[in-house]
Amino acid sequence: MNLKLREIRISKGISVPKLVELSGVPRRTIQDIEKRGDCMLSTAYQIACALNVSLSEIYYEDNAED
Repeated sequence: MNLKLREIRISKGISVPKLVELSGVPRRTIQDIEKRGDCMLSTAYQIACALNVSLSEIYYEDNAED
């Protein structure tokens, strides 16, 4: 599974600094998540809450066509 954090953040018009403020997740962590596409579940939950989306909305399967 990978996170589609960047796509959701941009679609909501939220900058990285604003997401840091809303979620309490460090800027470097958010940047790393957007680059790698994965993170700890607890961090994903914090970010999902800050973006007002469910965990299932920010995760997508690697093999979506299966």
